[in-house]
Amino acid sequence: MTGPALELVCPAGTPASLRAAVDAGAHTVYCGFADETNARNFPGLNFSRDELAAGVAYAHRAGAKLLVAINTFPRAGAEALWHRAVADAGAAGADAVILADLGLLAHAAERHPGLRRHLSVQAAAANPDAINFYAESFGVKRVVLPRVLSVEEITAINRDIEVETEVFVFGGLCVMAEGRCSLSSYATGRSPNMHGVCSPASHVVYAEERGELVSRLGEFTIHRVGRDAPAPYPTLCKGCFMAGGQTGHVFEDPISLDAAELIPRLAKAGVTALKIEGRQRSRAYVAAVVKSFRRATDAIAAGRPAPASDLAYLTEGQTSTVGAYRKTWR
Repeated sequence: MTGPALELVCPAGTPASLRAAVDAGAHTVYCGFADETNARNFPGLNFSRDELAAGVAYAHRAGAKLLVAINTFPRAGAEALWHRAVADAGAAGADAVILADLGLLAHAAERHPGLRRHLSVQAAAANPDAINFYAESFGVKRVVLPRVLSVEEITAINRDIEVETEVFVFGGLCVMAEGRCSLSSYATGRSPNMHGVCSPASHVVYAEERGELVSRLGEFTIHRVGRDAPAPYPTLCKGCFMAGGQTGHVFEDPISLDAAELIPRLAKAGVTALKIEGRQRSRAYVAAVVKSFRRATDAIAAGRPAPASDLAYLTEGQTSTVGAYRKTWR
C-alpha cells in the first residue's frame, strides 16, 4: 500500500543551509529575517530581504516551498517591524508565514489575506478548541504542535480539526511551554518570545575550576564535568542541579529528539508534515538530516519499511529520545 509522502519541513539559518536543504530533498524550507521578528535571532544567522527573495527563487526552481518564521511577539510601540516582515515575506513570494501573536495574525489576515498563515509552535496550541479558534478567527491553515503531546493525543486532535498538523521529529528538545521560558529570561534578561533568543551564547561562560570544566549561563552554574568529559551547552532546562537531596538533570537530560521510528504512526495519526529543528546548525548538519528523513518518508510512502536512523552522531550528547510522543517526560 502506497500513499502521499509526508511533507518534510527543514531548517535554514543561512542561504547556504537553504540550498543544502533543497539539494538534499527538502519538500519545504523555513527561515527567518535577520532581526527580532523570529525566534532564532542570533548573530550570523538569518536572511536579509534580498537573500530571502533569492532563497524563494532557489526553492521554487527545485519544486520546494519556503516558509518565513515571524514567530516572536511584537513589542508595544514597535509593531511596524513585525508588520513589515509579513509584508516583505509576501512580496518575496514566500509560500506561508509562521505566526504566533494574536495581533499579528489578525494583521496578516486583514492586510495580506492571500498569504497563507501557519500557527507557530510558539503559540503552544495543543487542543482542538485552541486550534479551531485560530483557524476560524484568522484563517490559519496549519498548526505546528508543541512537543508535549503523545501520538495518541495527536490522533485525537486531528479528528476534531480541519487544519493541517505539523510535528517535530528531530533536533533540539524544548521541555517548556514552547518559547515561554521564564528560566532563560530570568538568567539572561533575554526572552525567547520577545527577543528570539534562548540561552544566548553572549551569556555563556566556560571556566576550569579544580580540575573540572564549569559551564555558566549568566550568573548561574549549569554543569560541572570532568576535564575530559563532554560539556553540554548550558541551557537551564537541561542543567544539572541539586534537588531533593539528589544531583541530576531535574527537567530533562541534555539529549536530542529523534522520532524517526515513529513516522509510520505519525502518518496514521493524520499528521501532514514532519519538522526538523536546527536553524542554528551547519549546512552539513542540515544536508545529512534532510537526506536521512527523505529516505524514510519516501520509503514509507512507497509501502516499504523505513531505514533505521543513522543520525546519532548529530544528536546532543550522541543520545536521543522520542520525548513526549511516548510520554517519557520526567
